[in-house]
Amino acid sequence: MSIKIEKKIVGYSVGEQIEDTAPEETVAETAEDSFSNVIQMHEKLERPDHLVGSTYKIKTPLSEHALYVTVNDIILNEDTEHEQRRPFEVFINSKNMDHFQWIVALTRIISAIFRKGGDVTFLVEELRSVFDPRGGYFKKGGKYMPSLVAEIGDCIECHLKYIGMIGGDCMDDHQKDFLDKKRAEFEDKSKKQDKIACGSKSEEVESSSFPAGAQLCAKCSTKAVIKMDGCMTCLNCGESKCG
Repeated sequence: MSIKIEKKIVGYSVGEQIEDTAPEETVAETAEDSFSNVIQMHEKLERPDHLVGSTYKIKTPLSEHALYVTVNDIILNEDTEHEQRRPFEVFINSKNMDHFQWIVALTRIISAIFRKGGDVTFLVEELRSVFDPRGGYFKKGGKYMPSLVAEIGDCIECHLKYIGMIGGDCMDDHQKDFLDKKRAEFEDKSKKQDKIACGSKSEEVESSSFPAGAQLCAKCSTKAVIKMDGCMTCLNCGESKCG
């Protein structure tokens, strides 16, 4: 827009330029300064005097003595919006001294990885992929464990789910209700068709919360796969060949 000057110019002066800082830039700088004060997990972080943790019991048919896996966590940025709980160290104790050397080595390596920080969830798959050449075993509930190391990895997975580093069950309520309904129908049908005889056959029945005769699931390693509606479906994780 043009302005017409009708009077004679008798003088002039140069005004100071006013810097107009955008609100977005101010907010971004504030957020950046706030994030720079956030403490992240790293190997030089000193161990505090007090740590919170959880202990998990492992009882296998391979040994008469149980193993106790303790995972201690450190609370970072406590009482702030960036507060998070991260694993810091692990201990494994047992009366059985046969595995003492490799258990001490395993705990030190896992603890060192925890203190490095970053994504430590890869440990779960690495440990669960260890197979015992003598063969694995089924734990209570029908879940197959290929080795003792794999069950230690299972304990770590449970703990990482507990503190929120790994997502929990992906099944929604509708899918859970559907599986419970189909499971009840299958059990009723099995009771009518099959009658388990006393004696040697009764000793072969495993203490499992899933129907007898269920097959092993390739996804969750649990004997919970049954045929329903013409399709093999896992009652534990919902895996189905029919999608």
